[in-house]
Amino acid sequence: MAKPGSLWGGRFKASAASRLREYTESVSFDWKLYRHDIAGSKAHAKMLARIGVLNPRELADILEGLEEIRGKIDRNEFKWNRDLEDVHMNIEAALTARYPAGAKLHTGRSRNDQVATAMRLWLKDQIAENQQAITSLQSALEIWAARDFHVVIPGYTHLQRAQPVLLAHHLLAYVEMLERDYDRLTDCAKRADVLPLGSGAIAGSTLPLDRSYVCKLLGFARVSDNSMDAVSDRDFIVEYNAACALLAVHLSRLAEDLILWSTAEFHFIRIGDAYTTGSSLMPQKKNPDIAELARGKSARVIGNLVASLTLLKGLPMTYNRDLQEDKERLFDTATTVQNTLLIFAEMMSQIEVDKEACRRASSDPLLLATDLADWLVRRDVPFREAHHLVGSAVAMAEQRKVLITQLTLAEWKKISPAFDASALEVFFVEKGLKTRTTHGSPNPKLVKQQIARWQRILSARKKSQA
Repeated sequence: MAKPGSLWGGRFKASAASRLREYTESVSFDWKLYRHDIAGSKAHAKMLARIGVLNPRELADILEGLEEIRGKIDRNEFKWNRDLEDVHMNIEAALTARYPAGAKLHTGRSRNDQVATAMRLWLKDQIAENQQAITSLQSALEIWAARDFHVVIPGYTHLQRAQPVLLAHHLLAYVEMLERDYDRLTDCAKRADVLPLGSGAIAGSTLPLDRSYVCKLLGFARVSDNSMDAVSDRDFIVEYNAACALLAVHLSRLAEDLILWSTAEFHFIRIGDAYTTGSSLMPQKKNPDIAELARGKSARVIGNLVASLTLLKGLPMTYNRDLQEDKERLFDTATTVQNTLLIFAEMMSQIEVDKEACRRASSDPLLLATDLADWLVRRDVPFREAHHLVGSAVAMAEQRKVLITQLTLAEWKKISPAFDASALEVFFVEKGLKTRTTHGSPNPKLVKQQIARWQRILSARKKSQA
């Protein structure tokens, strides 16, 4: 016979096989939910007292016991029992062993709605931490942009030099990306901000549970409207994994730029020694391992999204034990993304720009070939024709093995009589940047305005997050 007080009550005559216990346990990873499970249990207990299921003494004992357990776990003094399967049963068993009133705590709830509640509470807190870390990285990029504001580098398309841009403009592009990630997480938090507790296993409860009271105690925005959906919904996890997958992709792209810029071929930046590693064989090596690992870890975050989608795709209503597999993917994504954001924010302050290498690269006159086409357009040459004429000049310079600025006036005239000596004035990088006046372009004045704008936004956000 099953032991009195065991998880499955009197339904089972034989104890669970040891291999079953090993295969089905989740406390080895879902222990992370302990604070949020305890918060949910406290609110549930207060509600049970409110409707008369618990008397004042019983409520006091349960609240005291839950707080004692929380303290022990905080101090790493709590002994987790894998035979009790998950974090929820471990806490309930410990509570009941000390206070008999703990046996009443599960009244009117199932682990189905209990775990869904704890996960939503956990995710809301996690998103807040992620957003703080995003803000820190955005701020680090903005500070770097302001510090090296006057540095010009080639902008690239197809990894080929395209047009000159301010390094600050390039860095602020990642601030914009991260802002979209921040906003997506805000939307995720809205979807997670729904209370499932009170939905029971599938069909609610015959007891007069006051769900609105619990909702207020736990700080949820609203109560779920359908008990079946409430216990089986994991959309909020998929959405979080999706938002983090895109965030990881953005971090991977930033990592790739840093990796390229730190090569001897580019030599635009030097990453601080504290954020690089060496080679076990080659003493001269200084490797951008943090950036490379971030690029690699994006794969596991993307994989976690695919796993969570695959997990749900064939599940019938409502709760199925398959859903236990959602947590490891969720926790791994959260940890991976958070750690990457934090170490990237630190690393940005330890990057030194090689201004001379950037100057040499950005002095390539071909970066301003489009400006020359625009110069022709201002002289009533149709753009397609102007494009062709400048391309012809590029080809002639390559054939002669000289810079395009070293072509003679006669050679320019041979290409087109529209060219005159003033055409060469477009090949000054500083002038080229200043003539870009469209909103969002790398004009120094406009970029300076964007830096100031982000300083205001991020400063206000840090105050609200404090």
